[in-house]
Amino acid sequence: MDFGRPQEGERVRLRMRNLYILPTRFGWLWLAGTVLLQVVGIQMQSNGPLLLSFLMLSLFLLALHLTHFNLQGVELWCGSPTPGFADGPLPYPIHLRCPGRSEGVRLRLGREAAGPALALAAGEHELILCWTPPGRGLHRPGVLQVQTTAPLGLFCCWSRWRPAASQLVYPARRAGPVRLLASATGPLAGESVVISPREGSEDWRDLAPHRPQDSPSRLAWKLLAQGRGEYSKHFRDLPEAAPLLAPDPALPLEEALEHLSERIWRFHGQGEGYGLEIPGQSLPAARGVGHRDQCLAALACCR
Repeated sequence: MDFGRPQEGERVRLRMRNLYILPTRFGWLWLAGTVLLQVVGIQMQSNGPLLLSFLMLSLFLLALHLTHFNLQGVELWCGSPTPGFADGPLPYPIHLRCPGRSEGVRLRLGREAAGPALALAAGEHELILCWTPPGRGLHRPGVLQVQTTAPLGLFCCWSRWRPAASQLVYPARRAGPVRLLASATGPLAGESVVISPREGSEDWRDLAPHRPQDSPSRLAWKLLAQGRGEYSKHFRDLPEAAPLLAPDPALPLEEALEHLSERIWRFHGQGEGYGLEIPGQSLPAARGVGHRDQCLAALACCR
């Protein structure tokens, strides 16, 4: 059952106007058996087949209402989907509020296969459905179909709704070459500069009054010779220059972005700092979860 106009909007409530119901194959077979018993009973003028046909017809009509009531009044809305990578299925949160117990509820998101039948008690439920994005960028997962055939399997009742929340999809992670640009030597974003002595170096950054425990090699002899007093040199340890990642110009853009996605994920896992230079956007060197997500989001939206 794949027809029925999908509903739009952030929330949808299932009712008479957006619920559809038709007999299943088993339901059509049941109905055909009912008609056959009617014909046999009339032709043979026998009450047994007629009574059985009326009983089957009564169950058929009762199942119509019971199946419809399984979804009547159910309310659907989507949560806040977390970003993910295009190299696998992504979780998408769906919330349901059931006015009563709903049996045999199955949900299908996009082109994915329908999930297992669920028995939902009255109240609110959060379900995680998986879908496969077509690629990187900001995407909506497609149409959500909710259906049930309970309790007898004679009818299929369903509705279709298009969730409004989009999900950010990062490029797939694929190991490969990236372009490494020179990054200016200096502290990473959010990091302080550490002052530490480096004996015998001329790369000093500050002066302080000389203390007896200071090494003579740190003494500012030039100032001492000028009669300006005894001062010790203090040196600044600058961290190594973090690499600035950029797409490899020899590769197609999509493939280069996938290599950058893998390299960013690997650098983050190793605790290394890095920056990003892509067309239209430049991110300075830093590290941490926030920086990682910012870089991956920039790759996802790169044009």
